[in-house]
Amino acid sequence: MAFGRSRKVEEPPAQPIGWADAWEFVIGTEECPAAGGQKNAVHGPRAFRVPSGGGMRRVFAPCAFFPPESQSSTSTPGDLCLFEDPEGQQLLCYLTAPEVRSGERYFQVHDGDGRVIGSIRTATALKRALKPEWYIEQPGRPIIASCHEWAKGGAKGIVQRGAGKLLTNVVQGVADLGAEGGDHSSPERLLEWRANDELVMTSQGSRSFLLRAGWIDRRLVFAYALVRNG
Repeated sequence: MAFGRSRKVEEPPAQPIGWADAWEFVIGTEECPAAGGQKNAVHGPRAFRVPSGGGMRRVFAPCAFFPPESQSSTSTPGDLCLFEDPEGQQLLCYLTAPEVRSGERYFQVHDGDGRVIGSIRTATALKRALKPEWYIEQPGRPIIASCHEWAKGGAKGIVQRGAGKLLTNVVQGVADLGAEGGDHSSPERLLEWRANDELVMTSQGSRSFLLRAGWIDRRLVFAYALVRNG
């Protein structure tokens, strides 16, 4: 037996978690960031990932997978779809080609069995000059609309405008998510999403999300990200 030698231990893949239980997630391949004695980050398949833990125990567990690169687009019901497994055998949701109505594009979102569970709606380029520019429609719930990007001064600017501590924490939480676990490290605009006066979700760009309302169907948020990321 050799003494005094450190043995490299292979990190097991992060185990998938239930997509319906996700409250915050990022799009990326990183499962465990480089930290402590681990010099290199651990990567897995591209997926929506839920962050947990901290430091050397930081983990980004997948909850919804993009189609495997080896999978033909003709084998999926739509160009934009997600799966519950990395092999692409258990369809989670998909979007059909958009319809144009009154200058707006509608994307219908279907579950794995083909049932319509909601839609994503966005204005034409001309109308996008006015906010909000994106809508998430979930049956039985008020329409969720994206609002103005937050103050350019970040959380500090919001506090100065009287938004309070709660929203400041939300802003910081989304900013932290965007700084790790995703595919982009450059700053992206922060948005809040509201249904009437209720703050339902905050997002950074189209890859980091923090939910504030438990009733929102996570698959509709995934669908919005799919549309934005193409």
